[in-house]
Amino acid sequence: MPLAQIERRAEEMVLHGRINYAYRRQREYMHADRTWGARHAGILRPRPVAYFSAEFGLHESVPVYSGGLGILAGDHIKSASDLDIPLIGIGLFYGQGYFRQRLDLTGWQQEEYIETDVTQVPMEPAIGANGEPVTVRIDTRGGPIFSKVWRVKVGRCDLFLLDSNVDGNSSEDRLLTSRLYGGDGRTRIRQEILLGIGGFRALKAMGITPGVLHLNEGHSGFALLEAIHNRMQDEGLNFDEASYRVSQEVCFTTHTPVPAGHDRFDAGLIEEHLGPLRDLLGISHDRLMELGSEYGESKQMFCMTVLCLKLARRANAVSSLHGEVSRSMWARLTMANTGEPVRIGHITNGVHVPTWLAPQMYRLFDRHLGANWAQHSSEARIWEGIEGVDDGELWETHLSLKSRLLEFVRRQAIEQAARRGEAPETLQRLGRILSPDALTIGFARRFATYKRADLILSDIERLAQMVGDPKRPVQFVFAGKAHPRDEPGKRVLQLVAGLMRDPKFADKFVFVEDYDIDVGRHLVQGVDVWLNNPRRPLEASGTSGQKVVLNGGLNLSVLDGWWAEAYDGLNGFAIGTGRTHLNTQMHDDRDAEDLHRTLRDEVIPLYYHRDRDGLPREWIKRMKRTIRTLGWRFNADRMVMDYTLNGYIPAAGGTSCQMNVNL
Repeated sequence: MPLAQIERRAEEMVLHGRINYAYRRQREYMHADRTWGARHAGILRPRPVAYFSAEFGLHESVPVYSGGLGILAGDHIKSASDLDIPLIGIGLFYGQGYFRQRLDLTGWQQEEYIETDVTQVPMEPAIGANGEPVTVRIDTRGGPIFSKVWRVKVGRCDLFLLDSNVDGNSSEDRLLTSRLYGGDGRTRIRQEILLGIGGFRALKAMGITPGVLHLNEGHSGFALLEAIHNRMQDEGLNFDEASYRVSQEVCFTTHTPVPAGHDRFDAGLIEEHLGPLRDLLGISHDRLMELGSEYGESKQMFCMTVLCLKLARRANAVSSLHGEVSRSMWARLTMANTGEPVRIGHITNGVHVPTWLAPQMYRLFDRHLGANWAQHSSEARIWEGIEGVDDGELWETHLSLKSRLLEFVRRQAIEQAARRGEAPETLQRLGRILSPDALTIGFARRFATYKRADLILSDIERLAQMVGDPKRPVQFVFAGKAHPRDEPGKRVLQLVAGLMRDPKFADKFVFVEDYDIDVGRHLVQGVDVWLNNPRRPLEASGTSGQKVVLNGGLNLSVLDGWWAEAYDGLNGFAIGTGRTHLNTQMHDDRDAEDLHRTLRDEVIPLYYHRDRDGLPREWIKRMKRTIRTLGWRFNADRMVMDYTLNGYIPAAGGTSCQMNVNL
């Protein structure tokens, strides 16, 4: 944009005043002293929490995330900032991020990788204790790997991102951090030594001594070995003594009940990349491999999750049901040194309220939930005020958000079709798709096959009747990416996207390309119903439906993950009864039948039952109940408080409050 045009738009949008207002509010936020963290987490101030994660989903402008794990990590660090918990994030800077998704004329997913312009990303070089930009070196049997470090300010917290695109690295190693979850096992292990070993060394170079290591999934597990080496040097301990002391300061969160989701490396890759550090630790190759091997398992494969569970005094899953599944998965594991069984509790995930709550809903809450409600959003009493909101006001707010979503989807659909070179009449038709009066169901997540995005398509004729009903129409908006190497997931995606070209569904079924935080924000704020139908019990937690809760949408979900402990019969809808079947096909068939039945008998009739004012009173009653009963429980403030009181403070040597959390 020419500078004159920028200035003109800034004046039209009153941008200067809005920026000044935001700046003043931000200064107040940064300098507040009566915070939850100041009252409860003072012990962490001199030795903060180091929170390691392979991805962080802060905002669409910082593309170093792919899905739920990264969004969870982003929400975690933002709530830590809001609460004033001394926490530092450690991750990787992916120069090309995750892929940009484009569908061709057949609906097949194409991947594009675009280099991020670092001058347009809100980050700066991290400065070490010596006043110079931080660089780290990691020695392998094949030579050293170097990395620079970027600093991102996340409110009161810092996030440090390691970047291997530096002089001194081979051309192969310069590309190590170019793509998120790209490459083969060799690329993956080199990324993970950068994250774990490099991340810990970066902290040391900046003069930061963490009091707690929180590993968000197993990708960063090598940080534990570096921490043990550091403790051996500082205190003159042997490996066993140092590993025991380090383990007392570790919290480990496991996120996946799917076996394929746990990284494993063969013995050759481990020796090539961990050999020099193993020498410093003074342990044999077999001893190292044992740390990553399950009891009775071949020591030729090293599992990152096993390493973390054996060396972490505190481990947790991310929902109550996931805790049960995880304890069963890793039942044979014992902790290193002590020989005690590994104990896995749970802390259920939550979402960052200010990030996902629509501004219109925020203003409504400001009027009815009391002053400073956002600072107390983890307290159940705050949400009681929603019952006093006028039904018409709540419904009108929801309809305005729904209208905003439909306009966004139409724009996206037109842009996507134009990029594919589709006919002008197609572009005109796409400008008229979706009705503001129709029940709108959203589905957006990774297109992994176990998430069953195609479950609703199991009876295509019944689905056609549903969307084509002139009196009670239903429409669907889908989004999501399949992993570039997941051919079955891509085929499911193609099948779903193909309905946009079927005359029976064309105006009622839309697939939005390139699912990211921006697309997700529009969807969770505007849909009537959020559909989630994974194959139980393979959904560890899921947080997209929690974002819908804040904005008054209702969940229609399998009783898996967080929904298994959230659903009370009146705050949304359940698919099935929570029972599974050993026969996968029978399991899927039964869930598909339950999905269609619940839509036909419960969801659609309730949505279209209106009073003389045109209001769906019983539907609105459920909207209020979902906000009141779930808004405080499934938000990231409550989650981070649980981690702090039951994980961080005990790990740092403090005392724990007694809460109903099993960590």
